Amino acid sequence: MRDYPQLLVEPGHVEPAPRRVRGVAGGTTVFDTIAALYVWERPHYPQYAIPVTDVAAGRLAGLEHRVVEDGPAAGHVRFAWDALDAWFEEDEQIFVHPRNPYARVDAVRSSRTVRVELDGILLAESSSPVLLFETGLPTRYYLDRTAVDLAALVPSDTVTTCPYKGTTSGYWSLGTPRALVADVAWTYAYTTPALAPIAGLIAFFNEHVDLTVDGRRLERPETPFSRGGTRR
Repeated sequence: MRDYPQLLVEPGHVEPAPRRVRGVAGGTTVFDTIAALYVWERPHYPQYAIPVTDVAAGRLAGLEHRVVEDGPAAGHVRFAWDALDAWFEEDEQIFVHPRNPYARVDAVRSSRTVRVELDGILLAESSSPVLLFETGLPTRYYLDRTAVDLAALVPSDTVTTCPYKGTTSGYWSLGTPRALVADVAWTYAYTTPALAPIAGLIAFFNEHVDLTVDGRRLERPETPFSRGGTRR
């Protein structure tokens, strides 16, 4: 049984978005609206549907999009996220996808003792972690660099972006006599203000290492990242 809450929104769900939403491409504004909709086309996160009437004249041409013709989002445009150069909620740029109004992300300091191992190799140990609780994902344990054996890890060129945390500044891979795990750990040198407690700390994918918390070995969770995906 998993030990973290799941997202409860089903695909097809639509809700009004209370935020001003803008999209920019080629240096000009494609749309500016206070009447966007959240549309869940997949269960984990929403996308924005923009009223056709709030799209600048002639700006649909050349941009990957789909006009919704029926259902609660009829009369709205679904732009491919990468079709635009930048998306904004109010005056703050957002990345990857809209922040899910049904998801919560908290970084909480803790005095639990966390050990990270793989194939009998101790990778990290700390009694002052920061625990990151994100709806729909297992708890991530962020540890001080001084608690991590960086000599056992190999730097990676991978960079990922999270709408809640920001852009990673580093990934590490790990090779043992029995396993080669790419991008098993990551860090954010700078984060969004709300998650400043994890800045500069290192976390490992629970899915690919052995975690022990206060003497109790955790089961490896089954998530989309169990299959080798790379993200937070």
